[in-house]
Amino acid sequence: MPVEITLTLAVILLLIILSAFFSGSETALTAASRARMHALELEGNQRARAVNNLLAAPERIIGTVLLGNNLVNILASALTTSLLIGLFGEVGVAYATIVMTAIVVIFAEVLPKTYALAFPDRFALTVAPVMRVLIVFLKPLTMAVEFIVRQVLKLTPTRDDDAANILAAHHEIRGTIELQTMEGAVARHDADMLGGVLDLRDLQVSDIMVHRTKMETLDADDPPQDIVDELLKTQYTRVPIWKDEPENIVGVLHAKDLFSALGHAGWDATKLDIMSFAVDPWFVPDTTGLKDQLNQFLKRKAQMALVVDEYGEVQGLITLEDILEEIVGQIADEHDTHEVQIRPQPDGTVNVDGTVAIRDLNRQMDWNLPDEEATTVAGLVIHEAQTIPEPGQAFTFYGYRFEILRKSRNKITALRVSPASKGAGQSNQPNSGPTTG
Repeated sequence: MPVEITLTLAVILLLIILSAFFSGSETALTAASRARMHALELEGNQRARAVNNLLAAPERIIGTVLLGNNLVNILASALTTSLLIGLFGEVGVAYATIVMTAIVVIFAEVLPKTYALAFPDRFALTVAPVMRVLIVFLKPLTMAVEFIVRQVLKLTPTRDDDAANILAAHHEIRGTIELQTMEGAVARHDADMLGGVLDLRDLQVSDIMVHRTKMETLDADDPPQDIVDELLKTQYTRVPIWKDEPENIVGVLHAKDLFSALGHAGWDATKLDIMSFAVDPWFVPDTTGLKDQLNQFLKRKAQMALVVDEYGEVQGLITLEDILEEIVGQIADEHDTHEVQIRPQPDGTVNVDGTVAIRDLNRQMDWNLPDEEATTVAGLVIHEAQTIPEPGQAFTFYGYRFEILRKSRNKITALRVSPASKGAGQSNQPNSGPTTG
C-alpha cells in the first residue's frame, strides 16, 4: 500500500477519533451529576474542579464542540472522498458518502454518546482537562462564530433568542425530575413538592390567596365579649378586623395577644380595648410573586398579609401556610375543618366544589387543566363558556368534560369533571346541553 494512502487513512482515523471525543464529551459534560462533581471538588479533586468550571459556562462547551466536531467531520469526509475518487474514479463520491455516513454515525456519534450516557461522571472527569485546552485553543474561532450569530440574530423580530441558554437550569431541573419520576426513582408526591418549589417563580399571590368572600373577619365595633366568642369559634389564630365597612381592614387580631390581654384584665372581656393590642395590617399587591412574598414573610417574621388590587381594594389574604401548601400539599391540623372539596367517584368522574383551585385539582388528579386565565374550576368554565351556565349544562374544554351540578345566584358551587372521550376533547369550543344522568 502506497505511503500516501496509508498516511491519509491514518489521518482519517485520527479525525474520527477526535469526532468521537467531541460527541462523547458533550454528552458526558451535560449529563454529569453536578452534585457529585461539587462533592468531589470539595474533597480536592482537581478534575472535578475543571468539570465545574466548564459547566459554569455551558455555551463555551457547546461552541467548542460544534466547531471542533464539524471541522473534523468535514475534513475526514473531504479526505475520504479525495482518496476514494483517486482509487475508483467519480463513483468514489458515492462510496465516500456511504462509508463516512456509516462510520460517523456508528463510531463518532452513537457509540461514544452511549458510553458517555452510561458513565457520565467518569467520562466527564477524563475529558475535562483536554476540553479546557481545546476551549482555549479554539476560542478565537468560537468568538468569531458567536459574533456572526449575534449579528444575524439582531435582524430577527424578537430579542428572546439573543441571550438564549440551551442549558437553562430551571428547565433542566424540571426535566430531570419528570424523567426520574417516570423511571420510578422519585415518588410522585416528592416530584410534586420539587415542582412546587420551581413553580413559585411563576405564581402570584392572587393565584393562591383566600378570596375576600371566604375571609373570616371581625367588626371592631362589636362588644369585646362578642369578639372573644367569635375568635373562639374560628379555626384561625389571626383574624382581620374591619371598621365601618368590611373592606376597611384596620388591624389583625392574634389569639395569643387576645388571651394575654384577657389575663391582664382578670378575664373580664368588658375591660378590653381590642384595637389597643391588634397589630397593623400588612398590605401587598396582588401581582407580587410567590417567591418574593415568601422571602418577605421570612424577612418580616410575619405569617399573614392582606392582598389588594391596583385600586387599593382588599381582594383577599395570603398566609405563609398557603405558600407552603403550594410546595408540600394540603396541611391540616386537629382544628382544621375537613371539607373534602375534590371527591373522586367510582365511575371515574370527579365531583368538585366550584371554588377549588385548578392547580389543586391538577395536582391531586394528575391532570393538566390550564390555569393561565382562571384560578378556580368554576372560573375556568365561565371563562371558556363566556356565560354563567345553569345546572344540567355540560361543556367540553381542553379534553375534559364539565357538568354543572349546583349554582347559587351567579356562582357555580359544584361540578362533575371527567376526561372527555377521544375526539370530543380535541376542540376547545364548548359543547353545551342538558345532562341525562
